Amino acid sequence: MSFTNPVYTDNFPDPGAMRVGETWYAYGTNGPTGNVPVLTSPDLVNWKPAGDALPQVGKWATAGNTWAPEVIEGPGGTYLLYYTARSTKTNVQCIGVATADQPGGPFVDESEEPLVCQADEGGSIDASPFTGDNGDRWLYWKNDGNAIGQPTYLYGARLSEDGRTISGESKQLLVNDAGWEAHVIEAPQMVRHDGRLYLFYSANAFDKEEYALGYATCEGPLGPCVKAAENPILHTSPAAAGPGHGFLVTTPAGESWLLYHAWPPSAVGSVAPGRQLWLDRVDWVDGRPVVKGPTVEEQPAPN
Repeated sequence: MSFTNPVYTDNFPDPGAMRVGETWYAYGTNGPTGNVPVLTSPDLVNWKPAGDALPQVGKWATAGNTWAPEVIEGPGGTYLLYYTARSTKTNVQCIGVATADQPGGPFVDESEEPLVCQADEGGSIDASPFTGDNGDRWLYWKNDGNAIGQPTYLYGARLSEDGRTISGESKQLLVNDAGWEAHVIEAPQMVRHDGRLYLFYSANAFDKEEYALGYATCEGPLGPCVKAAENPILHTSPAAAGPGHGFLVTTPAGESWLLYHAWPPSAVGSVAPGRQLWLDRVDWVDGRPVVKGPTVEEQPAPN
């Protein structure tokens, strides 16, 4: 089977994904279909809408700004959804966690307070969970410093065993100090490949064609991390503008693929079609991830 990008032509920003059984689930930033729109696919290529994973945000939040959700398996056959929403107390974006018995939800956030809320640093967004080989849980996010004219950092912290609280001090891992990053780095995802840790992230203005994706290598889950010299590894092409907020997945055959959003070059910043869902292969060359994209030509589908 072969395919061409984009793999989903409607607006679906900030994708996170996971595979349960024979089904892939993708989770996106809020839109007309709900707080956390869900897509399902048997093959990463053919996606269908599957409702709203989070019908109600937590008591601490107001609906309408539910961003960048990601889901992992929790203890006892549960699932944990980490999401960003607007705190009613602080009026900034903060991070919450909700639980469900099914990967598609409905997820419920029973907390009275957000999981992470750095109000004095502009807020906290783009939560991304990571489970180590030994079962330890970690969470990564960014402070929303660009919202208040401050630097943006990517943070990491250990999670409790149940994944619902922070169990250690948070640590700054990266800051927006490279020219291509401009005023913001965001959208972290920690990935383990061949025993090494890679922290993928995006940078620059999300609604501009300068938005792009890079990575750093890390010595441990809380660093230290060093940015790759070849960054960015995914950037605007004639076919796709502002590609980023990627999520790397591994197929059952062991292939690496990157789901990410991108604007049509003629519609950067648009509501419709908005940020479409793209999929491109990632090859590992001498320990470095190389993204084969943005690719608009027909290409073999994932195995």
